[in-house]
Amino acid sequence: MEIDEQVAYLMQGTEYGDMEIKQAMTDELRQRLIETQQEGRPLKVYCGYDPTKADLHLGHTVTMRKLRQFQELGHEVTFLIGNYTSLVGDPSDKESLRPTLSQAEIEENARTYAEQAFRILDPKKTIIRYNGEWLSKLTLVDMIHLASNFTIQQLLTRENFKLRWERGDAVYLHETFYAILQGYDAYAMRSDVQVGGTDQMFNIVTAARKIMSYMGVKPNIAVLLGILPGTDGVVRMSKSLGNHIPINTTAEDMYGKVMSVPDVVVPIYSRLVTRWTPSHIEQFEQEIQAGHLHPRDAKMKLAHEITSTFYGEEEAVKAEEAFVRLFQQKDIPEYMPEFVLETGMTVVDVLQSAGLVNTKSEARRLIDQKGVRLDGQVLEEANMIFPHAGVLQVGKRHFVRVVEKR
Repeated sequence: MEIDEQVAYLMQGTEYGDMEIKQAMTDELRQRLIETQQEGRPLKVYCGYDPTKADLHLGHTVTMRKLRQFQELGHEVTFLIGNYTSLVGDPSDKESLRPTLSQAEIEENARTYAEQAFRILDPKKTIIRYNGEWLSKLTLVDMIHLASNFTIQQLLTRENFKLRWERGDAVYLHETFYAILQGYDAYAMRSDVQVGGTDQMFNIVTAARKIMSYMGVKPNIAVLLGILPGTDGVVRMSKSLGNHIPINTTAEDMYGKVMSVPDVVVPIYSRLVTRWTPSHIEQFEQEIQAGHLHPRDAKMKLAHEITSTFYGEEEAVKAEEAFVRLFQQKDIPEYMPEFVLETGMTVVDVLQSAGLVNTKSEARRLIDQKGVRLDGQVLEEANMIFPHAGVLQVGKRHFVRVVEKR
């Protein structure tokens, strides 16, 4: 790609909340690409990941997809595992204190993070580093000098700290270290580009660039990406909210969950979690807006692309066929788990015992919403004795074959 094509590709999906900042980062990226090309070297690019949980979901992969784009263009990519920043916990997207993890938990999560990341990143072109390599060597004097670049006012104007402060909730001193430590990461690796989400605006645009300048090196360029909405299409994807799409799942489950997202967020997903080029995405969005591409067909293209990214073309085709058979042809899965019906069990008992709901109150809510069917017939009474063996369906995608006890 030519320089301008690279810039367009690499800035795809970026958000800064301020057009002047976005233009400044775009201009700096273009200039740095020209400079490094003249120097005969690739850009040094990284993104940091604090291994606070073992499993990743699609929202976590937005930045990994951007790193992969840098790899495709021949740039040097580092997957930085924040084994030391995890000891503090990033407060950027939290309105409460993050729990402190043990070193053993961090190491185990880090191992699984890397395994999952390689579903997107090229393992042969990915450098894995741990920020304990340099953060463990910082002295108290070092921290005092680094902290002298920031004011308490700057830290307390951050939205998450501000909310907690106004509510009278605690803001702990160690949480203010996080931005400083992340900024030092960028300096330690002499990075040209740091990739992150929009929630990292302060950490990257303010802290990292300020610390790099203070330490006498050229500040890195912030490539900030939009936050992926969950399957509800409203709030950010989160496992705790139940609106996530796990990547450690099956092709059929991933395809089905992508198909469940609202039509309005399809363009956002296309920009943040596909391999498509800017021109492909532009055409895709134009076809939707012009009515040339039905929203369902657009979503099927999106689901196929995302699923094939993680599970390959063959599995994506199978997942699509299963979806069409199940939802468009009103069929049921060829295979489903079985549940043995015990005498005297109510509808609620079966739903909970079969693992279709977590609690009896959830079961009653689904029944009230007419979301429970037996052989296609809506079950309306929660406490009635379960009628008979058959195919039990909860919602659109969950099926169990109920069989009589032999």
